[in-house]
Amino acid sequence: MNDTTHDIQIRPGNLADAPAILDMLDSAVVWMNDRGNTEQWGTTPYSQKPGGVARVERYTTENAPYIAELDGTPVGALVLDSGPSPQMPIAPAEEPERYVRLLVSDRRYAGLGIGTALLDHAAKETRRAGVKLLRVDCWAGGGGELVAFYERHGFTRTDRFLSESWPGQVLARRIG
Repeated sequence: MNDTTHDIQIRPGNLADAPAILDMLDSAVVWMNDRGNTEQWGTTPYSQKPGGVARVERYTTENAPYIAELDGTPVGALVLDSGPSPQMPIAPAEEPERYVRLLVSDRRYAGLGIGTALLDHAAKETRRAGVKLLRVDCWAGGGGELVAFYERHGFTRTDRFLSESWPGQVLARRIG
């Protein structure tokens, strides 16, 4: 079943989507670096980072991946899981949860609501699973723009953390 927002279709993803997700992640690194943000994801393309390709492949085989498409072209990706990554210094929730492990959009399509459509889909999948808590963690550096993005989408700040000197913020959204 597909969701539609501004002609954006969302479908389940799979291993065949890994190259498109890696392309989005690589272009996001370039986009951030062009804007002076070298702290969030560094300067190395994601596909060239140790373990980067394997991580994306695991996302598409071990988690619940979703791909946003515009006219059949992948323009965004969402990966849901039942909790945070074990590598992150984040405690699982004390209740069932869905956790956004990855949210990325192709920056060439910025402003079309891709992130919004994917977060709406995450809420829908959380509700469909009978779960009432949706959480995400994100980079809390810079001017806090990414944290503010999630807050605009109904998330509230919970825990702050430091991961490899990377300032992070956990946010939660109750799903009714």
